[in-house]
Amino acid sequence: MQKSVMLTEEGLRKLEEELEFLKGEKRKEIAEKIKVARSFGDLSENSEYDDAKNEQAILEARIATIEADLKNAVIIDESEINNEHVHVGSSVRLENLKSGTIASYRIVGSNEANPMEGKISDESPIGKGLLGFKQGDVVEIEIPVGTVSFKILEISK
Repeated sequence: MQKSVMLTEEGLRKLEEELEFLKGEKRKEIAEKIKVARSFGDLSENSEYDDAKNEQAILEARIATIEADLKNAVIIDESEINNEHVHVGSSVRLENLKSGTIASYRIVGSNEANPMEGKISDESPIGKGLLGFKQGDVVEIEIPVGTVSFKILEISK
C-alpha cells in the first residue's frame, strides 16, 4: 500500500501539468525518436534505438509515479492552515541560535520539496522537527552534522 502524498494546491497543479506534458508532447517526441532509429536498420546494433527505448521506459515510469501520487494525494487546504502552529503548507522564518542566521522555509510534502526555492519536506529533519511548534518556540533539531537550535520568529501561510 502506498502512503498518502501531501500536496499543496500549487504542487497538485504542477504535477497535473507535468503529467499532461509527458503523456502528450513527450510521448510523441520519443515515439518519433524510435521511428527514426528504426529506419536506421538492424536493431541489434542500433544505439539510437536502444537510447530511445530507454528514454521511453524512463518516461513511462515517471508517468506511473505521477499517476500513483495523484491517486494517493492529500491536498492541503491552505484556508484551514492557521498561523498558530507549524503545519505542512506553513511558511516559517527561523533564527539559527548558534550562527544568528535567519532563514525562511515553506514546509511542503516530499514531492514538492526544493531547498533551492526554500521549500523543505515535512519528512526532512528540519521540516519534521518544526511541525506542531508555535511562534517564539525554541526547537532543537537533530540534523546530520549534529543538533541545531532554532527560534521560530514567524509563521505564515
